[in-house]
Amino acid sequence: MDVTSRDSVLAFVGGAHERHGRIDVLVNNAGVMALSTLEALRVDEWDQMIEVNLRGTLYGIAAALPLMRAQGTGHIVNIGSTAAYRVDPTAAVYCATKYAVRALTEGLRQESRDIRVTLVSPGYTHSELTERGGDPAVRAAVQAAAEELGMPASAVADAIAHAIAQPGSVDVNEIIMRSTAQG
Repeated sequence: MDVTSRDSVLAFVGGAHERHGRIDVLVNNAGVMALSTLEALRVDEWDQMIEVNLRGTLYGIAAALPLMRAQGTGHIVNIGSTAAYRVDPTAAVYCATKYAVRALTEGLRQESRDIRVTLVSPGYTHSELTERGGDPAVRAAVQAAAEELGMPASAVADAIAHAIAQPGSVDVNEIIMRSTAQG
């Protein structure tokens, strides 16, 4: 699915709802991390990060939330980043999108009594996130750091499973996780 297309996200969630009769969990996990200095003016990459990281998350919420409200239960898990808690050089736009995901997740949590809402914010993780976009020198440095310091993606999946597995009356609001090597 294309998370930058509201119609695509609605069709995906609607298809899952039609097939299974309900939507229990939505994990908003699409992301783009095209790192460069602001001075480089990679505006198309800024737009892509905003479209995927923020608007894609909003489209997921917009598609699933009405169905969850109608069934009286559900769980929305948004994938953030430790970049939502600090800003690093060359990462200002990426961090801004993850700060925004953090804020909207908290807002949704405060609005919800019957829908559980969790933000999972991983640090360096072995994934394809560092493989595309941004300044090539910065990308190479981040790839090297992720290789050295990263945790397996399965650790993030386990954290999501932990939040989902809690009783319906328990809402794990935030999980911030890093490999022990990241410090």
